[in-house]
Amino acid sequence: MRRNRAESLVIAGRNITVNADFAYLSVRLTSASSDGAVNWPHSKLFPPLSMNPPASITLRHANPADAGLLATIHAASWQATYRGILPDEFLDDEVSIERAAFWHARMNAPDDGRRLVLIAELASEAVGFVCVERPIGSAWGALLDNLHALPQYQRIGVGKLLIGAAQDWARACGETQIHLYVLEGNTAAIAFYERQGWQPAGKEPDHMGGIDVTALRYAYRLN
Repeated sequence: MRRNRAESLVIAGRNITVNADFAYLSVRLTSASSDGAVNWPHSKLFPPLSMNPPASITLRHANPADAGLLATIHAASWQATYRGILPDEFLDDEVSIERAAFWHARMNAPDDGRRLVLIAELASEAVGFVCVERPIGSAWGALLDNLHALPQYQRIGVGKLLIGAAQDWARACGETQIHLYVLEGNTAAIAFYERQGWQPAGKEPDHMGGIDVTALRYAYRLN
């Protein structure tokens, strides 16, 4: 949802397993290459969901082979969200190719452990993802660069789970603040972030889909 800035901590072979009941999400990070649990951030409870969540959502670390999958989810999210904000020609004819090139480059570029990309899965099917990074010298702290759920899997807690994992990772890395950019006019996303406690923190001009747009900055304190 933001420009291609300094555009994830590599947690090779580890999965975040999330077990959900009707009230809480319990998160535990485990390692596929060892028998023990990894204490990041250690088991914790997330706030109650407003709707009954699926029985089990899992978060796994993305790898370069997932570039096409990430691009597909990203394009589908933009096509559903940005209709009326970005040109139809871009959304219908160009966004899939543009996102495929973007994610191939991002997932094959070195990140020095400063970026985290997690994929949310339900019954082994990818339903969303988050990308958060730690730009060097940022005055606004960590950057939540992408947060997307497929339209048919929205409003079941996927976004809350992903944004919580991003905030926990940034906090564990020593960051005290995290920020994001959302397009002016994306009222549903703005309302979601504000419900999660994010605060307006300015705006910047941007260019997407061949047009000039305004990106609103939101920030969230981690301490």
